[in-house]
Amino acid sequence: MPQDDRQPRTSLVVPILLISLGGLFLFHNWYPSFEPFQFIKEHWRYWPLILILVGLGKIWDASRNRGNGQPSNGVALGSTLGVVAFVFVVIILLGHYQRTRHHNDRNASFARHSSQVVETRDLQGAKSVAATLRMGAGQLNLEGGSAHLLNADFHFDRAWDNPTVDYRLVGDQGILDVQQDAESLKFGPSDNTWDLNFTNSVPLDLHVDMGAGQGNLKLRDMDVTNLELRMGAGQVQLDLTGPRKSDLNVTVKGGVGQATIRLPKDVGVSAHAAGGIGAVRTEGLNNNGGEYRNDAYGKTPHKITLDVQGGIGEIELLQEP
Repeated sequence: MPQDDRQPRTSLVVPILLISLGGLFLFHNWYPSFEPFQFIKEHWRYWPLILILVGLGKIWDASRNRGNGQPSNGVALGSTLGVVAFVFVVIILLGHYQRTRHHNDRNASFARHSSQVVETRDLQGAKSVAATLRMGAGQLNLEGGSAHLLNADFHFDRAWDNPTVDYRLVGDQGILDVQQDAESLKFGPSDNTWDLNFTNSVPLDLHVDMGAGQGNLKLRDMDVTNLELRMGAGQVQLDLTGPRKSDLNVTVKGGVGQATIRLPKDVGVSAHAAGGIGAVRTEGLNNNGGEYRNDAYGKTPHKITLDVQGGIGEIELLQEP
């Protein structure tokens, strides 16, 4: 009798399923908020798909082998592709699951919250305040209108330490420091949001140092005399509109992806951008040899001087209507 030298049929279905299951638990190690058992429980109704896809793969294997006139041997390609397709379905469901949890449980993701107030009576006779904000990453929302020197509201997760607010008097100037350290090394997204409201009645020298994230700074009606913004990466929305009580010097430095700066119409403005700057788009300003000025420049008692430096991808200088 002739010897049957056919290779045993090999299926990769079980190994791929084991790898996928291990991937879910590895994903949990990277993102502790993800619960693999909860994910499996919520999507268990999709399990018949694996039977359908593997069955279709087996039909394709048998049809292909009959078409070739050869017995089936080697890797069971059809059933393997079927289980791979099922893994892709699981990945799609996983992405939907994470987005849904992030949308529905966004407030719950903020593990901690704190509020601090520096009252106006705590100024101790200071004629002006130098405020320094040091934020590793996250979203900074800053504006005026507070009845106190500062109303601070912090929302942050376990990756961040509780921000500290310190005020002291040096001569006739108040020194305000708001800073935060990372509590632990964390991979993946984290939540960290600062909502800061300053008084409009005290002159401020403002220094902001952010590692990455988004800055929304609304300085309208605030008596800011100097602003230095350093940001590693992210996006900045800076509103400088409104009347000015004094001259304002603004410096923006860092690798910001996009900076949108809104400028007043009735206050003289001079803006300069240099050093690895990408596209510059202006509205209501005139380009004078690389320096952008509005029509009010040199005609108002106070002015805004803006200097943008660093590898900023896109700058928008928009004058208010």
